[in-house]
Amino acid sequence: MTQRLSIIIVGGGASGVLLAAHLLRDSAMDLRVTLIEKRSEIGPGVAYSARQQDHVLNVAAPNMSAYAGDPDHFWRWLHERGLVGEDRFVFVSRRHYGTYLGDVLKGLADDGRLQVVHATVRRVAPGTNGVEVVLDSGTSILGHVAVLAVGHEEQPARSKGIAVRVGSSADTPIDRDAPVMILGSGLSMVDAWLTLSQAEHRGPVTVVSRHGLLPHSHRQVEKVELEAADVPFGTGLRYFVDWFRDIVAESAGRGSDWRGVVDALRPFNQRIWQAWSHDARVSFLEHIRPIWNIHRHRLPPDLHQRLADAVSTGQVQLIAGKFLDVRRDGSEVVATVRRKGVANTEEFRVARVYDCGGVSVDVEQSTNPVIGQLVADGTARADRLHIGLDVTEACEVIAVTGSPAERLFAIGPLTRGTFFEIEAIPDIRVQCAELATRLFRNADRVLERRLH
Repeated sequence: MTQRLSIIIVGGGASGVLLAAHLLRDSAMDLRVTLIEKRSEIGPGVAYSARQQDHVLNVAAPNMSAYAGDPDHFWRWLHERGLVGEDRFVFVSRRHYGTYLGDVLKGLADDGRLQVVHATVRRVAPGTNGVEVVLDSGTSILGHVAVLAVGHEEQPARSKGIAVRVGSSADTPIDRDAPVMILGSGLSMVDAWLTLSQAEHRGPVTVVSRHGLLPHSHRQVEKVELEAADVPFGTGLRYFVDWFRDIVAESAGRGSDWRGVVDALRPFNQRIWQAWSHDARVSFLEHIRPIWNIHRHRLPPDLHQRLADAVSTGQVQLIAGKFLDVRRDGSEVVATVRRKGVANTEEFRVARVYDCGGVSVDVEQSTNPVIGQLVADGTARADRLHIGLDVTEACEVIAVTGSPAERLFAIGPLTRGTFFEIEAIPDIRVQCAELATRLFRNADRVLERRLH
């Protein structure tokens, strides 16, 4: 290789840092990595920038290493700083994990192969010879390939300029006795509720979601062993659900429970999703996903108990129903909801509505300027479900013509249409490791055309 491989990563949150770490970890590779992040910190992103001590990881610390091949990397980091004891079933603060990600990158930045740029990307233009990335300052950065690692959509999907995201600039202090509504009942809702609790909020909190279900609790259970040959890939959704129930019942008879089965499926989740037909995926998102989410994305036991206590005392009220609209009326916000199984609508007058919805943002409506640009000019397109960008299993961004890009890739939540289970660190780190290997393997071909 006669030319240094230049890789531009758009986004310096968890996904971007993990990819940069996997690229830079091989000190023998002659490359330049440019990491572009609009925030002042590299690593935390939206997910791990929470400052409240109560905002903890929902995965036990030993499973959160940046490297799948070195599973104790994060655990050693915690031990060296005296942040954990010997009990490995522990859920540490998310702010610690944000610091860890920053430290991972710092440890790889001493040889001059990494450049960090703090800016907002306005345009990404892949061409025959390379990729041009245009910043909000008008400056252009050229590379051989670019990787989109922008994470989750940051603006509320159903806001109308009224509903807010927890922790955003619009999340200003409110009267501690005022009523509040939270849309969604998953892990993001828990974040909003914890933020209110940290502020000693006393007013009622109404949580609205389609099924009104809360995430279940983690528990140490007997491990369940599953091989690929045990999993019915490519069957209909009904058959798969029946198979899953049978496995849970069988595991319970051996002293485990559904948690052991859900965890045993994790290595196969992406393959299961990819083997389903489009109709099966649609049906899963519409009918099964809410049930799957509360079992798959669980809470630390003590946090789950606190939330259950808040529900039992009435401080948190769960409503199964559909959020229809939001409007302002003087100093109040009026939210319109239709409860499940009821024809009439109901209005709630609250001080604030938090939008904590999950996979609900149509990527074509993204407020991220670079995603909007790529979709608008046809360089990228939404996947068939419109829950992310359309990408190949090699993470290549697919243009509106149906052709995969040679020099533009995407990782993390943006790729959920292809991978679905691609929002947690254990899944993203594998994706990043595989993409890094692929970029290295194809480096000579990419470098055949020199940048101009």
